[in-house]
Amino acid sequence: MEAQDGEGRLRGRLLGAGEPVPYVNLALVGTTFGAASDGSGRFTIGPVPAGTYTLRTSSVGYRSMDLEVQVASGHTTDLGDLVLEPSAHDLDEVVVTGTMKEISRMDSPVPVELITPKLFRKNPEPSLLGAIGMVNGVRSQLNCSVCNTGDIHINGMEGPYTLVLIDGMPLVSSLGTVYGLSGIPTGLVERVEVVKGPGGALYGSEAMGGIINVVTRKPFNAPRFTAEGFVTGWNEQHLDLGGTVGLGKARMLLGVNGFRYQDPCDDNGDGFTDLTLQERLSVFGKVDWQRPEGRLAGIGARHLVEDRWGGQLDWTPEFAGGDSIYGETIRTQRTEVFGTWQLPWRERVIAQVSFTDHFQDSWYGTTRYTGEQRIAFGQLYWDRKLGAQHELLAGTALRHTWYDDNTPGTAGVNGTNAPEETPLPGVFVQDEWRFAPAQTLLLGYRLDHHPVHGAVHSPRLGWRWQLDERQTLRFNAGTGFRVVNLFTEDHAALTGSREVVIAEDLLPERSVGGALTYTRTWSSDRLFALVDLTAWHTRFSNQIIGDYETDDDRIIYANLDGFAVSQGLSLNTELVLGGPWKLLAGASWMDVFREEQDPETGRMERFQQLHAPEWSGTFAFSYRPNAWTVDLTGQWYGPMRLPVLENDPRPEYSPWYALLNLQVTRGLGHGLEVFAGVKNLLDFVPEHVLLRPHDPFDQQVDDPADNPLGLSFDAGYAYAPQQGVRSFAGLRWTLE
Repeated sequence: MEAQDGEGRLRGRLLGAGEPVPYVNLALVGTTFGAASDGSGRFTIGPVPAGTYTLRTSSVGYRSMDLEVQVASGHTTDLGDLVLEPSAHDLDEVVVTGTMKEISRMDSPVPVELITPKLFRKNPEPSLLGAIGMVNGVRSQLNCSVCNTGDIHINGMEGPYTLVLIDGMPLVSSLGTVYGLSGIPTGLVERVEVVKGPGGALYGSEAMGGIINVVTRKPFNAPRFTAEGFVTGWNEQHLDLGGTVGLGKARMLLGVNGFRYQDPCDDNGDGFTDLTLQERLSVFGKVDWQRPEGRLAGIGARHLVEDRWGGQLDWTPEFAGGDSIYGETIRTQRTEVFGTWQLPWRERVIAQVSFTDHFQDSWYGTTRYTGEQRIAFGQLYWDRKLGAQHELLAGTALRHTWYDDNTPGTAGVNGTNAPEETPLPGVFVQDEWRFAPAQTLLLGYRLDHHPVHGAVHSPRLGWRWQLDERQTLRFNAGTGFRVVNLFTEDHAALTGSREVVIAEDLLPERSVGGALTYTRTWSSDRLFALVDLTAWHTRFSNQIIGDYETDDDRIIYANLDGFAVSQGLSLNTELVLGGPWKLLAGASWMDVFREEQDPETGRMERFQQLHAPEWSGTFAFSYRPNAWTVDLTGQWYGPMRLPVLENDPRPEYSPWYALLNLQVTRGLGHGLEVFAGVKNLLDFVPEHVLLRPHDPFDQQVDDPADNPLGLSFDAGYAYAPQQGVRSFAGLRWTLE
């Protein structure tokens, strides 16, 4: 691409410890211009409009560097050799989720945890839903032992309390939560950012318990081609392809993700599939344009189709809806479109829009569920620095949700179909005030208006104190809210095994929480260590509770006459010894419960949250002496309360267990790697998963000889994958 009048280029070479540093991301801050260094550490950026910019580098293993550069019209400016300072950690990585603008993770007043491609490649997963469990306190929860649907729990709270964003926009929610993190090509993911605790002041509805933001690569910084494929001993097949194409002053990022598993397996001998059979294909595209003065401009889209079924081994599609052979089948189609445009004004004003259409057609035994959800989202915000101390962010947003299904949730008074429409406009403002050299105060407020519930207020407070160059203290407090649609969020309501009863008009749920985080680092020539300790407390009111215990054949929904709490401590550590040895480890203690009034005695009773282990942890140990890398990763969990029925012979609490994985990777040069390993090394498989699997349609439920305890078929006793130890092998290629 030739430079025009008024344009120029930048070039240079990146060095670290006297050696070239390849594959470093370089960006001109506040613009779409950027590049990645090649195998010899060299880079070229441009053509770029003439002017003064801040060049920022970002790479795992090296500290970020900001450099003021001048682009001369009609010339290529040679920056020469730029020396990067080694760093054993990623605290200098740029994050956006905590404040809605790019900021160093170390400088952010809001604690943000990261998953980079380098981390989740230590144990390759066919979707981000599995990879997200590498973050301490974040758990990918399996909700059904038959169809294997799941969601993400943060600090013990259920999936609907987690807001999932893609590039900062709410493309994944409600009906699409189960599938939104499936089919995103991992080769196109720059990083995944996790913010724990309420975040309603910036992001509005659903940001009650935490936020997960999947940040995709910028086309101008992405590799020319990436490919990853692997197969497991269960014959699970996964392929992930990505690449970039130049289109004049635009560049397109393309990706395709496919997953296939079609070999029914029943290792536990209950007559049901241990793993749901699936076929999934996802296509992703994103285009960024180079505009005058580096203004932002981009549009992207993704389309996903998936077909899955689980059930008795001899089930085929002809049995869907019948009562002779039990099966659960889900067909999904999902389309997402999103875009960003910086207005051509002197002020930095950015518009973001997105649209999602999600359709699902399912059979749960003899019960059919069809649902469609469309979400349109628009946001306009102004980012302005006011003097040397204040950085202001202010904006307005509108989110419109349309939802229809075949359940009573969208039925009118006379039984007619009445799709639910919810416009949710809002305004927000945030001020980041550096009132002292080592202290930053973040103040924010959001006002949303719901057509039924009226005004919803969401304030926030963040405080960061840099005690010294190695110690940081952060305090954050805020609120969140959520307007509930039961049928899109509670899989048990759709299984057909229980009747759904809504006891009252449901009010929106609210949360108020605070967290205190202390970070300490130590470093020398051959050692780096980090300790990150957080204490948190979040209180939920108007919580929607599904009562499974009053009647085994019903789920009774009502607002909680009381409150719920998520509180605890988490510890994250990082240790690097002499370069080749690296350990990441974390542990959490959680106390997640609800207290409600007993209608007979009037006393407050305490109940532990289902699927919320008191103790849990993660770790990733790596040894890389040369071209070989050995990774041992895993998660461990203490006992968690499980949904059991009256007279249920299954234990009410799960055992202690761990899921360990081993991988060996060999670099072959030119961006090519081969890897192989073993998943679930300890061969842990949960017991007693299904109740009465021989009678899934409850045809003999009243037979005193066959069923003396009067139990029903139940598939909700799920807490861990039913796959035992298995091997995997694959190939990965990155062409920068």
